[in-house]
Amino acid sequence: MATQQYPRARKRFGQNFLHDEAIIEAIIEAISPEPGQHLVEIGPGRGALTQPLLAHCDRLDVIELDRDLVPLLSQKLSAHEQVLEIHQADALRFDYHSLQRSNEKLRVIGNLPYNITTPLLFHLLAQGDIIDDMCFMLQREVVERICAAPGNKQYGRLSIMIQHQCAATQLFVVPPEAFDPPPKVESAIIYLQPLSQNRGGEVELAALNRIVTQAFSQRRKTIANTLKKLVTSETFEQAGIDPSQRPETVSVEQYVQLTQGFLQQQRT
Repeated sequence: MATQQYPRARKRFGQNFLHDEAIIEAIIEAISPEPGQHLVEIGPGRGALTQPLLAHCDRLDVIELDRDLVPLLSQKLSAHEQVLEIHQADALRFDYHSLQRSNEKLRVIGNLPYNITTPLLFHLLAQGDIIDDMCFMLQREVVERICAAPGNKQYGRLSIMIQHQCAATQLFVVPPEAFDPPPKVESAIIYLQPLSQNRGGEVELAALNRIVTQAFSQRRKTIANTLKKLVTSETFEQAGIDPSQRPETVSVEQYVQLTQGFLQQQRT
């Protein structure tokens, strides 16, 4: 029988195909899929994770942008057509609610292209009410930024916006040689679980993003300097923030309080 020929990785799709069996096993173990769960894989590529996942779940939807890979995946995984559905679509625009049956929650996984990581995470979190958890392979630097604590030089906008809505844990590092072609950077596996109550309380996300983005626009300045056009001294005091603090030393909860105070200012 002829060997199945896959198209080469495409730079414009940010494709790096996972092939290391030990890493694949470690990822499956980290996800720990169980019968009855509904899994969604973003960017299945050549099916390195898809095939072992199918052995553990009752329903798997995969979302693949590359139209050349879709028929090859369909052929390779044709024995699982009762469990598997392949969607040729852009994960950045996909309506994940359309996959839901009854009140089940989705478990979302994937080896995400580095160039769409941040917008895709925000797109998924906007639909976080139907997501049980997420397990992704991302650029190691991005994972470390997401998981960074206040006071860490990597702590910033991405840390705050994700940690406000999710519990985030870095699981393990994946070397470049685990992929074809090997990327120029290390990757890491991150586990994200949407919180039932957002950290610091509820706040308008667009406003939080505006405050945090402005706060980190000049990291070396004090938070009073970077936010002087938006936030009053009284609002800093109410949030328990010393105006002489640097932006990277302010907690997620304090940024939420600061934003709530900012919104209150707008209303008065």
